[in-house]
Amino acid sequence: MIPDMRQPIRFLLVLACLLVVSGRTEAQRPGVGQVSFPNSGAAAAQEDFLTGLAQLHNFEYGPAAEFFRKAQQTDPAFAMAYWGEAMTYTHPVWMEQNAQAARDVLARLGASPEARLAKAKTEREKDYLRAIEVLYGDGDKQARDIRYAEAMENVRKKYPDDVEAAAFAALALLGTAHAGRDFGIYMRAAAILEPWFPSHPKHPGIAHYLIHSYDDPIHAPLGLRAAREYSKIAPSAAHAQHMTSHIFVATGMWDDVVAANETAVKLSGGVATAGRPPAPCGHYPSWLMYGYLQQGRITVARDMVKACHAAGGASVGMRTRYLIDTDEWTGEIASLTPKAAQPAGAFTLAFSDAFGAIRRGDLPAARAAFAKMQEARKTLEGAAAKTADPAHAGMPGMAMPAPGAYDAGAIGRVRILHDEIAALLKHKEGASKEAVTMLRSAAALEDTLPFEFGPPFIDKPAYELLGEVLLEMNQPKDARTAFEKALARTPERTQALTGLMKAAAQSGDSKKEAEIRARLQAIWHRADKR
Repeated sequence: MIPDMRQPIRFLLVLACLLVVSGRTEAQRPGVGQVSFPNSGAAAAQEDFLTGLAQLHNFEYGPAAEFFRKAQQTDPAFAMAYWGEAMTYTHPVWMEQNAQAARDVLARLGASPEARLAKAKTEREKDYLRAIEVLYGDGDKQARDIRYAEAMENVRKKYPDDVEAAAFAALALLGTAHAGRDFGIYMRAAAILEPWFPSHPKHPGIAHYLIHSYDDPIHAPLGLRAAREYSKIAPSAAHAQHMTSHIFVATGMWDDVVAANETAVKLSGGVATAGRPPAPCGHYPSWLMYGYLQQGRITVARDMVKACHAAGGASVGMRTRYLIDTDEWTGEIASLTPKAAQPAGAFTLAFSDAFGAIRRGDLPAARAAFAKMQEARKTLEGAAAKTADPAHAGMPGMAMPAPGAYDAGAIGRVRILHDEIAALLKHKEGASKEAVTMLRSAAALEDTLPFEFGPPFIDKPAYELLGEVLLEMNQPKDARTAFEKALARTPERTQALTGLMKAAAQSGDSKKEAEIRARLQAIWHRADKR
């Protein structure tokens, strides 16, 4: 029998592809993805450098910085290891940047841009360094973001076979959407990334940034393939597991939302980090709780709010979301008194108190809470005229967008929630037509705001509330239209589905009522028994 030599030959071919410049520069990083970055660093530094690069693409910025520093220790002259660490201080899609920390890293490589360029041993490395000098150079952040995106686009065009250039160019482009989600910008980023996905199906950045590009209810179906793959590309990265749920929320796939965030919470280790809220609170738990609420798993969601509150975290948001989505305005969660150190938190707390008081029929308490909302609103709008609210910074030292950028959406939210309470008070006082007019205006304003990924940015979606008020006024046809519009922004959200089912029943459309009931029953297959 002639021995089959195909496997040994394939192995040698793969090994040859991995030996580039000074060592292994393309390989599957255990649990975090596969990256490809030919460089002039020492062979002994490649493992740490490539792992740091993969984690940079996974937005695991702290671990990425640690790996890049290890690579620097192994090879102090390794220019791209300093580039990598400096890159961890810009978070483009979150509009965060700690420019001084990044400049301090670059200063360790060389005292000036010229000195740093001299340390790069290839023209490609010099081009990456020239781009990062733009990112952390002179001028305000928005201007630097735009110039950096242009610089990375030039790198991408100069090296058309460089997957990393494509990934970083797309990410830089996403970071120019300073006024909120811009479909044109996001689709241009997707157009850069899509050709690379078939040939680099294990690259964490390609899949990750495709998810960001498609992260809205209109485009989310295009991101399902990337979401499914990303969970397998980086099974050890908490953010990667959570990130898949962005697409699942935008498509109303609640079982997948829960599974992704259960994994993310588990991977995050339950350890609070500097500048972040305690582990029971935070980003992943809040999304997980929202998924549980949609599934009808109220008990476990309640336990999460209580755990966050007990840990001393910023439980205002989780409490508000729980109360809005359960209508338990007299239970133990409603009795919690979370701290609200920042004006945004004080506003949200007052909103939930006002909303709950109206639901309970306690109009004096609702008016008192509404007055607190108005006070907080003045503070927020005054601050927005000067600078972005530092409470939204993701980590100490991070710079936020300039006034009129991020704040346009935040102040829009404040106005909508304010007008919702004002309208509900009008409705309860007998001025229902005026209330409907106010709610229609609030919904129209919500339509003008950029899509915000995740659980509803407007705590009580305006079209959903409009539909509920119209139902109370026995106007099921108009209510049905309102709920359908709400579901276009928040697909398969169960409160909107329930409202749509009631509107169909009131209007005598038994077929539609049965269809919606079946959808709800499918979503609630693991719901608490009631």
